[in-house]
Amino acid sequence: MPRLTQAIKHLIIINVIMYFAPQLLNMDLTNLFALHYPKNEHFGVWQYITHMFMHGGPAHLLFNMYGLWAFGTPLEQMWGRNKFLFFYFSAGIGAGLIYTLANYYQFNGIYEQLIGMGVSPAEIQNILSSGQYNDSLITLSNKTMSEFYSLYHTPAVGASGAIYGILVAFGLTYPDAKLALIFFPVPIAAKYFIPLIILSDLFFGMTSYSIGNIAHFAHIGGAIIGFIIAWYWKKKQFKFH
Repeated sequence: MPRLTQAIKHLIIINVIMYFAPQLLNMDLTNLFALHYPKNEHFGVWQYITHMFMHGGPAHLLFNMYGLWAFGTPLEQMWGRNKFLFFYFSAGIGAGLIYTLANYYQFNGIYEQLIGMGVSPAEIQNILSSGQYNDSLITLSNKTMSEFYSLYHTPAVGASGAIYGILVAFGLTYPDAKLALIFFPVPIAAKYFIPLIILSDLFFGMTSYSIGNIAHFAHIGGAIIGFIIAWYWKKKQFKFH
C-alpha cells in the first residue's frame, strides 16, 4: 500500500472535517459552499472551489477519498506536491465550469421555450421560487418543468470532477495498470478502463437512464481538463516549481 503523501493527506483531512464538523455543530453549509446555478440567489464564485470539499453522504466521501489516495498518490510522488495541487484544483474548478455550462444550455433551452409560450420573465421567476405553475397555459411536460426547477435549485457537491481528472492522468501515465470495479471485479488495463467509465458518464449525462442524482457532466469536465493538462505536461516534460 502506498504511503500517504503530504498534499493528499491534507486534502483528505480537510474533506473529512468539512463533512463531519457541520453535522457535529448542527450547521448546514450547503447554501454557502455547494456549487449553485449562477442565477440562483445562493450562488457565489468561491463555490467553484468550496464545492470540492462538500459531500452528499459517507459513501460519496469514502469513494472520492479512496480514489484520491489510490490514483493520486503515484501522481503526487511523480509530480511533487505543488504540481499535484495545481492539477487537482484545475481539474476540480474546470469540472465545475463545464458542469455550469451544461446546466446553462439545458436551463436556457427550457427558459426560451417558456418565453416563446408567452410566459414573462417575472412569471418564470415565480415558477422557480414557488415550484408551482398553471399547466393549462404551459404545455411542457411535468418532467421538463421538474428538470427546469431542479437545474435552478440543486447544488453540486463533491471532489468527483477532480478525481476524474486524476483518473485520466493516471491512465495516461500508467496505461497498462490493471483496474477493476467492486461490482465488476475483472481487471482491465487503465487505457481501456478509464475511457469506458467516461463514456458511461457521457451516456448517462445525455440520457434519462442516470441512477441517482449524479453530476455526470462534472465528471466529464474534470476528465477533459485533466486530460489536457496531463497530456501537455507529458508531451512537454513540463516543470513546476
